Amino acid sequence: MRVGVLCSRVRVEEKLLFAALEARSVEYDRIDPDSLIFELGNPAGWVEDGNPRYGVVLVRCLSHSQAYYLTRWLESIGIPAVSPHRVVAVCGDKLITSAALQEAGVPIPRTQVAFGAESALKAIEEMGYPVVLKPLFGSWGRLLARVNDRYAAEALLEHKETLGGYLHSTFYIQEYVEKPGRDIRAFVAGDRTIAAIYRYSEHWITNTARGGEAANCPLSEHVDQLARDAARAVGGGVVAVDIFEARDGRLLVSEVNHTPEFRNSIAPTGVDIPGQIVDYVLEVVTMKPGR
Repeated sequence: MRVGVLCSRVRVEEKLLFAALEARSVEYDRIDPDSLIFELGNPAGWVEDGNPRYGVVLVRCLSHSQAYYLTRWLESIGIPAVSPHRVVAVCGDKLITSAALQEAGVPIPRTQVAFGAESALKAIEEMGYPVVLKPLFGSWGRLLARVNDRYAAEALLEHKETLGGYLHSTFYIQEYVEKPGRDIRAFVAGDRTIAAIYRYSEHWITNTARGGEAANCPLSEHVDQLARDAARAVGGGVVAVDIFEARDGRLLVSEVNHTPEFRNSIAPTGVDIPGQIVDYVLEVVTMKPGR
């Protein structure tokens, strides 16, 4: 059985995943999505005599559009993807993620959506300052804005309206959750929480890509269950679940990432995260219909 790994760039994470595959004597190919051409309804080169070239493809695309379309096509020709298309589709849009979590009964920060600056300002004022304005798409904590008063709200909303385009035409507004200088990121593979970290920062954005420091988070029953519930709500696969600890003791799921980075989480947790991911990827092959 051969594994495909879709990635346009080979980062530390991909090198660790390659090493984990090699340690398990699994044959694999790195597939560069930038060089791919596929034809709808024609699996030539990917399926021969009814046998797929790959038992499973691990998706590590930085581009959401590549992951979105390639997972859909792979599934159409009978090759499972990790994470599956539904997970990519849900996690790639923060509003759709929040809706999926809320519908599954997973606690999330209070969230409002508006489609015009005037209605967005009304929603913000009703929710009460501070609030957080987020883009629907993107990662690494980019384009997040903490809105502390009406002046900041008016300026940000005017900027988004002036910039225009699909990215700025929907106003996604969340309550600001006062965190204890940290948040939690839990890594889930299938129905198993494999590790969790605290991300500490003096800044209100705790993402490690923005300077947050990782430390081990003991995997309590509550965090474990919440992470698995969130992963199940978006469709499973391999995901990272970001959790806020509210002052009143509630745990709230902020986001779910379908292509998580994990290089800074291995040492503090002591968990072989790439190995655990690869083990799950190999399990997916045995879940295919007919096996």
